[in-house]
Amino acid sequence: MDRRKENSTNTINLTHLNNYCGISYTLAMIGGRWKINILAYLLKDQKLRFGEIRNKLEGISERMLIKCLKELENDGLINKIVYDQYPRKVEYELTELGSSLEEIINLMDKWGESKI
Repeated sequence: MDRRKENSTNTINLTHLNNYCGISYTLAMIGGRWKINILAYLLKDQKLRFGEIRNKLEGISERMLIKCLKELENDGLINKIVYDQYPRKVEYELTELGSSLEEIINLMDKWGESKI
């Protein structure tokens, strides 16, 4: 939940950037500390359960992971698959839109690896 005022200068500028600048829009979708890593793991493993994602992201809180997964799902980048069974089984996978980030994610990984 974003707590910014709709008519604040900051919100107006952010909205303008996200609507008219591709880089800003992309960063708004995948930015932050965890989202890009979640997408990269799903790109590599195809489908992951909540606990598997949490184990791969050392240091993330359960609350933050839930928030990131909801945002990625609301933005159309991942699907949440809930199986009708007991105990409940939930998996996450990339959507077609999420999969379209493959080249960007791979290039970011390659660039980062060359700098460390």
